[in-house]
Order: sequence, then C-alpha cells, then structure tokens
Amino acid sequence: MILRMDRVLRRAIARSWALSRLWYRLFGFRVVGRPGDEVWYFAYGANMHNRVFQERRGMRPLEWRVGRVVGYRLRFNLDGRPVGKAAPANLSPDPAAAVWGVLYRITRTALLHLDSTEGVPGWRYRHLWVEAADIEGRPVQAVTYIAGGNEKDGKPSLRYLTLLREGARAHGLPEGYIRFLDHVPHAE
Repeated sequence: MILRMDRVLRRAIARSWALSRLWYRLFGFRVVGRPGDEVWYFAYGANMHNRVFQERRGMRPLEWRVGRVVGYRLRFNLDGRPVGKAAPANLSPDPAAAVWGVLYRITRTALLHLDSTEGVPGWRYRHLWVEAADIEGRPVQAVTYIAGGNEKDGKPSLRYLTLLREGARAHGLPEGYIRFLDHVPHAE
C-alpha cells in the first residue's frame, strides 16, 4: 500500500517541473536545465527492452543507439523482490571493465518521468553522469542509474534476465556481450 502511494506521488510530482525541483531539493539534488532540453540516458538493465521502456515506463525516446560505458561492470548486487529470488542490475566501478547498453535521447521532462518510475530520488538508485560512446565510437555524455549495492552479487530472476537478453538482441548489442548475458546464472 505504501509503495503504491509512493509511486502515485512520484508520478504526480514528475508532471510538474516546479514540484519536481522542490522534490529533488528535499533529497539534496538539483533539477537543472529546462523541461525541453535533451539528454542521453544509458540503459543497461530491463530498460533495454522496448516493452519495459516504452510500454511499462511510458517512454518515447527521440532516438536510440547502442552504447558502451568504460570503467564500470554490470553487477546484480541489489535486493529485488522477492528477496533472495531476484537481484536487479547495477553498475560498479571497475577500471578494467565495460558495460554495453542502449543510449536513449530523451527530454529532461521525460527523465523526470523515468526517475519517478525508478524511485529517483530516493533510497536506491541515483543519477550517475558517464562518458559513453555509441557503437561508432562517438562520445556521448549520458545519465544512468547507480546504487550502493551489496558486497556479494545475487542472482537475477529468469524473467528479469530474459528482459536484458531480449533487449540486448533487439537493439543489436555486440554478440560477445550477449553471450556474457546468456551465461549469467538466474535464481531458481
């Protein structure tokens, strides 16, 4: 019941630029730019899947590209629901690693809406600005989500992992990265 009320409140706030500015300030963050300004968002988890990003989250990207962020690795070190049976994706600093995903060009208003569906600002994810590169090697400044995770990785649910794998295939991520995702063990 409380989680549902939190989601309703977040979505209502996200519809107002002025309320969003106040809401973020309560958490010690700032909303910068103007509502129509465009930003790149780097998706590395379930948001790579069109059904999740466009249908469930209601996002309408202006453009998308395959992208990569160097200096981070993909981890499944967050507690999902049900606890012990799911572990959502997260990023962890690692200078020797890289994470592939999808770069979506969206407006700042759309980012506020996406934040509201991800619980940002709040107790888990927060923004992380990264230097990404698209598949052609062109640099792209992008925002993504990161959370303080557990020391040990858990196992994602098969349903969640299938979203990552299908999203990666649908967007044409490199075959080696898809093989990596195919070998991630899932919770039973």
